[in-house]
This record gives sequence, C-alpha cells and structure tokens, in this order.
Amino acid sequence: MDSVMVAAGLALLLGGGEGLVRGSVALATRMRLPMAVVGAVVLGFGTSMPEMLTSVSAALAGAPGIAIGNVLGSNIANILLILGVAAVIAPVPAGSAGGEDRAWLAVATAMGLAVIVIGASVGRGEGALLLAALAVYIWRQLARDSAMEPVPEIPGMGAAKIALYVLGGLATLIAGAWLLVEGATGIARALGISETVIGLTVVAVGTSLPELATSVIAARRGEAGLALGNILGSNVFNILAILGLTAVIVPIPAPPGLSAVDLGAVAAAAALLLALLATGRIGRGAGAGFLVLYAGYMGWLALGAA
Repeated sequence: MDSVMVAAGLALLLGGGEGLVRGSVALATRMRLPMAVVGAVVLGFGTSMPEMLTSVSAALAGAPGIAIGNVLGSNIANILLILGVAAVIAPVPAGSAGGEDRAWLAVATAMGLAVIVIGASVGRGEGALLLAALAVYIWRQLARDSAMEPVPEIPGMGAAKIALYVLGGLATLIAGAWLLVEGATGIARALGISETVIGLTVVAVGTSLPELATSVIAARRGEAGLALGNILGSNVFNILAILGLTAVIVPIPAPPGLSAVDLGAVAAAAALLLALLATGRIGRGAGAGFLVLYAGYMGWLALGAA
C-alpha cells in the first residue's frame, strides 16, 4: 500500500507541477515579463512547488529527514541529473539567463544551508532569514531583468484557463505531496532505511520531475538557456523558500542519517557548475560527466543504506 501511495503521489506531483508551470508561464507572459524572469523566477518557483509542499507536509508529519533530504537531494538532482540530461541533449550556453551570477548564489545558499544544518536545527529565526534573502533575490532578478525584451503572450490562454491550470495544479500538488510523504515514510520504517536516505533519493527525484520535464522540453526546443535558468532558480528557491517557509511553520531538527557528504555534495555540485559556466558553456561531455557523478552518489547512498 505504501508503494501504491508513493507511485500515486509522484504521478499527482508530476501532473500538478505541469499544470502549475503552464499556468504560471502563461500568466507571466500575459504580464509581459522577460524570458530571464520566467526561467529564473516563475519556472524556478513553479517547478519547486512539489518540493515545497512535500517538505512542509513532511515537517508537519514529524519526518525531518524527508523534509531536509528532499531539499538537499532535489538540488543535487537538479544539477547532476537534470542539467546533465539537458546538456547531453543540447549544450547549455553560460551567458543565458545570467547563469554565472545565479550559480554563485546557488553555491552561497548551499554553503549557508550546510552551516545552518550543522548547527543542529533549522529554527524559525533561520527560516525567517532565508525568506528575507528570498525577497532580496526576487527583487534583484526583477530589477536586473526588467530592461530585457518581454516574451510574446501565449495565444489561446485566457484568464479563466490560466486560473484553472494554476489552482488545479496547486490542488493536485497538495494531494500528491501528502500521498508521497505518507508512502515514503511507511516504506522507510518498514525497511529500516533512514528517512533521510528516502528523502535524498525517492522523494527528491520524484519532486524534481517537473524540473526534468521542463528542462528536457526546453533543451529539445533549443531553449537550453531557459533550462539553465529553471535549474538555478529552482535550486535557490529550494533552500530559501522551501526550507525557509517550512522552518517558519515548524522548526526542523537536524535529521539522523544526514552526513557531511550529503551537505558537501550540494555545495560541490553548485561549485562544479559554476566552474563549468566560467568556460562559456556546458557541453555534452560535461553533461555526461554530471550523470556519472550522480550515479556514483546514488551508489554511495545505496551502500550506506545496505
């Protein structure tokens, strides 16, 4: 039954995330927002909603390992798995979507998260600090990108249809997040596996499916820069918005099973991306290397859980 709940939750998260992203992008284009804002802010926030609702649900259910593991695992998967797949499909130019600048921020937020979690818990004060940093990030992105050319309005997407996509997607996400957390927690307890490992793997990859779908579609359409903006924006939102909001609602104790390797992997993945962006682009070879590194990290988690 737990496996059925996980499968159903993942399906609902994928469907709800797709609906929310479509509605959010359509709303943004109706408001004549630049593509960089759509990629880094609108898509970054929209595709992070599964992670947000899952982490909040996990924290309220008393499963801090899933709450924090979901954020950490999603950030690792976003860079090594999802951006790796997108780069294999089409090389990603560094200059698009302000990639290097946002990568620096992704590294800084990852290291900041490590410092906070090492402190034994993420309390309401730390959560409020993360949300304040999020407000500054959004303001900076809107101010910097406001002079860019806006994207054309998507035809055939009226206000009523946008509302249906956004509200329907959000409702579906809420249901999917509850099912996923309940099922994943049950599996972890039945198998004697740490909730943190479940959060870093099954839950993290599952809640990252909207980013995967969005980035692959963008890469296949020749919009690799949109894929990069989506990944970097999502990683920043995962830490600042998701962990911040979750901690404000309910303080999150440092979960058992969370190691320095897991925290270091988040910062290392972001730092590696930053180094590659400095070369001008992320080619297919680098994308394949990302996938190899992600497979190695999953293997390490599997050995630790065995």
